[in-house]
Amino acid sequence: MVFSSSLFLFLFLPIFLIIYFIVPKKFKNYTILIASIFFYAWGAPKFIILVLSSLSINFFIVKLLSKTTSYKKSLTVLSILINIGLLIYFKYANFFIENVQTILKSFNIESFSWVNVALPIGISFFTFQSLTYTIDVYRKVHAPLQKLSDYLLYILMFPQLIAGPIVRFNTIADDILDRKKNETSEKRLYGIYRFTIGLAKKILIANVLGEQVDAIYALPNIEINTMLSWVAIIAYSFQIYFDFSGYSDMAIGLGKLMGFNFPENFNNPYASQSITEFWRRWHITLGEWMKDYLYIPLGGNRVNSKNRLYLNLLIVFFLSGLWHGASWNFVIWGLWHGIFLIFDRLFLVKTLSKIGKYPRVIFNYIVVLVGWVFFRIEEFSQSLFYIRTMFICKKTDNEFPTSSQFWVTLIFAALVSFITLSKIGLKTEQIVYYKKLNKYQHIIFFLISILMLALSVSYLSGSGFNPFIYFRF
Repeated sequence: MVFSSSLFLFLFLPIFLIIYFIVPKKFKNYTILIASIFFYAWGAPKFIILVLSSLSINFFIVKLLSKTTSYKKSLTVLSILINIGLLIYFKYANFFIENVQTILKSFNIESFSWVNVALPIGISFFTFQSLTYTIDVYRKVHAPLQKLSDYLLYILMFPQLIAGPIVRFNTIADDILDRKKNETSEKRLYGIYRFTIGLAKKILIANVLGEQVDAIYALPNIEINTMLSWVAIIAYSFQIYFDFSGYSDMAIGLGKLMGFNFPENFNNPYASQSITEFWRRWHITLGEWMKDYLYIPLGGNRVNSKNRLYLNLLIVFFLSGLWHGASWNFVIWGLWHGIFLIFDRLFLVKTLSKIGKYPRVIFNYIVVLVGWVFFRIEEFSQSLFYIRTMFICKKTDNEFPTSSQFWVTLIFAALVSFITLSKIGLKTEQIVYYKKLNKYQHIIFFLISILMLALSVSYLSGSGFNPFIYFRF
């Protein structure tokens, strides 16, 4: 059940909100938890018992480690191993076996049979949140939760369960216990605005672009020319951005409706002037998680040699790529970004500082686009074909049909993605997302929200195309 589905918009969400606002304060957390368990069980009924059991075990392990000094490290390691072990088994067992069988086949050794392991939805996200709970308690950043139901609520809360943002325990722990300060009519209105913005980004932009992208990548190679290869990957770059950032907006909006302040997850990443800056703006909560819980423990910038620093970056982005999916194309995508982060430190930032802001943005965007080719296409040889086609002048006789709706949407997506490069764009963004509104502005925003909701629902009802890119991660 995704947020952009009719089932969620017209059945699950209205029923949940009615019950949530009716029940007394002491039952609100239980209401969210029950709704979240139902939400997860709807999409993955086979795994709900496993998820609840493993999380319950982790809760009591962490509760015990917070009270002891003798076995604190051992219990922390045990908790981490359980979480990582489940992630490795369910997400990477098939990948590992497939590669072993490929190696055996190359030596003419008969491969063995294997039953594919199904992937629990959202496992990458709730595993990271479970890890941050364990580590934050171990580091004494925040005291552990006393009730199992509160811990399950933190991990399974449906707005951020499937695709984040990754919410660190210490940033939300107090709100789980008491969020009275956040439960105001004004903040709930901001929640409505944010949700409808995200819904419109997903349905009116990402879906329109995605349908055309899929059609282009389904063509045989002989029909792909240079222009089409660029159109496909540019459209995909906006599809994945508006799909994922739209989901994050919807999650943040739903959080505000319930009194939670979820962290921002995107900040105009395509307006970045380097890959280093891009990763401060793209999937912010993942980047910060990787930095604080992996990069810094590896030594971060405070290492004895630059070679070790570069190795740390490659390790982090190798794992970041692998986190996105159990496939070599994701690993290549991660390493591509890791290599350019190293280039930034070696020479690239200094060299590009001489060419001006807009050329730097264009160069960086092209680097990101090449990376997206590896991300979008699983077969390495096919990825290379598209990259090669992008940079040679290849023509074909056929004309691929594209609608005016696609081109208008693509141009609009580009304008929105790069608008903050101008002062007017920055000011517009502040008004839309962050400015405190007066009564008349609230009326305008509310009417615009109704319009965006109506347009989104209209498009959704008239189209059977409604994928969600990050659903499988």
